[in-house]
Amino acid sequence: QVQLVESGGGLVQTGGSLTLSCAASGRTFSNADMGWFRQAPGKEREFVGAISWIGSRTYYADSVKGRFTISRDNAKNTEYLQMNSLKPEDTAVYYCAASWDSGTDYRLRYKYDYWGQGTQVTVSS
Repeated sequence: QVQLVESGGGLVQTGGSLTLSCAASGRTFSNADMGWFRQAPGKEREFVGAISWIGSRTYYADSVKGRFTISRDNAKNTEYLQMNSLKPEDTAVYYCAASWDSGTDYRLRYKYDYWGQGTQVTVSS
């Protein structure tokens, strides 16, 4: 059974930084495409970024490009989301997601079969 556990959320001031982690278990992590999504109150869950299992290629939403960085450590079965220059509009619950289906657009929620429980990120102005 696949489990994804996020950590690292919290409260930070505008302009600050946070690093989220997503620890995976239950299946070969190195073969998984990994994504990050977020959901703010009253809004739909939206794509933040993803990292492929082939070549660790990264993809980002325009709203976070240049500020957020995704990485993975296959030896630790862990994905990371480094968030810099945080803005109040980045406030949301952040979810990691895993997919072993390499044929679908990274930005689509239905690509991902497994999701973490989410971790709250709050950016104060």
